[in-house]
Amino acid sequence: MPAAAWHAARDRHAQRADQRTAAHRARRQRGEAHPVEDFLFTYYPFSPGKLARWHPGAGVRVRLGDGPDRAEFARRWYALDEEQQTAAVDLEQWRAQRGDGARFIAGLLTATLHREATFGCFGLHEWAMVYRQSDDDRRHGQVPLRLSRAQTDAVVEGHRVQCSHFDAFRFFTEPARPLNTLQPTRTGMVANEQPGCLHAGMDLYKWAMKLEPIVASETVLDAFDLAVDIRRLDMEASPYDLHDWGLEPVRIETAAGKAEYKRRQEALSVRAQEIRRRLLAALAAAGVQAAAPQPARA
Repeated sequence: MPAAAWHAARDRHAQRADQRTAAHRARRQRGEAHPVEDFLFTYYPFSPGKLARWHPGAGVRVRLGDGPDRAEFARRWYALDEEQQTAAVDLEQWRAQRGDGARFIAGLLTATLHREATFGCFGLHEWAMVYRQSDDDRRHGQVPLRLSRAQTDAVVEGHRVQCSHFDAFRFFTEPARPLNTLQPTRTGMVANEQPGCLHAGMDLYKWAMKLEPIVASETVLDAFDLAVDIRRLDMEASPYDLHDWGLEPVRIETAAGKAEYKRRQEALSVRAQEIRRRLLAALAAAGVQAAAPQPARA
């Protein structure tokens, strides 16, 4: 990649990242919090500065220009070729240090990509996280529920709860856990995750960041944008009243709300599948292959 081309790509990425993190950074300076938009910066351990750092991705060699170009790639997992005046990810070193984790991610993405999507959870995981819980114990204590406590519990009791994602299930209240049709575990992630799951789609941002620098930064930001849209639906369909933050509820306790949730869930799943393919292509370019996909557990 010529120096002028990657300079332009780096600058575009910095601008895109700045647009996506500006509001969060401003709130952080003011000591404020947003229950929806700040989630990706608190739940996932990636700073706005890390998101803004540009990477060309595995298999791309960039032509170096002046001194600042060399300084930009004088960092972990990059190798400079002084004879050719280029820089690229040192894939051998990266595989030696990150190979085990990368192979796990590749296996998880492959299994999820090839598994049949299931829809119909209707975002009940958020409801199960407040089931029979006092206001003092609620995770978003500053946000009111839009139904009464009894009505909120009745929604959980009146539906089939079928969460397949461990990192959502682990936040269920103790009374809600036995109501779930699955009992997901950390070790069972590869066998349980499926492409209709919103949390599995949101986690693509996490996997993209963990795989840096072999993933091109354009893919990382696309995964971030998907995670933002998923988080929005996640909270709109939740039991919380978010009118003060400009969000209208998706009333999944009604037939119309269920239909809207499923329609949006399917569209988000299509986007997630495309990003899974791109992440797997980056892994393949880095010389990392996944094991054969596993069938879903009953």
